[in-house]
Amino acid sequence: MIIKSLNQLQLISNNIAEKISKKDCIFLNGEIGVGKTTLTRMIVNYLQKREGVKQTEVLSPTFNLLYEYQISNFKIMHYDLYRIKNSKELDQLGIFKENESTIKIIEWPDLITDRPKNRLELELKYLKKEDEREIIFKGHGEWKNINEYKLQN
Repeated sequence: MIIKSLNQLQLISNNIAEKISKKDCIFLNGEIGVGKTTLTRMIVNYLQKREGVKQTEVLSPTFNLLYEYQISNFKIMHYDLYRIKNSKELDQLGIFKENESTIKIIEWPDLITDRPKNRLELELKYLKKEDEREIIFKGHGEWKNINEYKLQN
């Protein structure tokens, strides 16, 4: 799917947020600066607004590795694994140890080998036009039937 504006990306992120449930996981792949954190910000802020929680700033957790957002009766854990170099470092984070009422959004998930059953994988790619991106969707488990059409409407 070709994304031609931030408004279009917002619509897609809102639709993802409406379909996401506790214990789900979203994997975000793509080059630095392609829009992974922007997409995460849109999802987090949409859920905060929907649940009547004050919208917060959503930053890239590249140096912190993790930012958490408590939203009503669930939490979003936003990981950035760019600086993680091996499976030992990954295991120390304990990403999948806390599963109850927790949505995980993970940037740079390449080192994760034991992947959760219910996950949505998104790959964001640069295009020739500076303000356009391509997003490729791949759903697993409860997300397996997701497609571009369902996320655009």
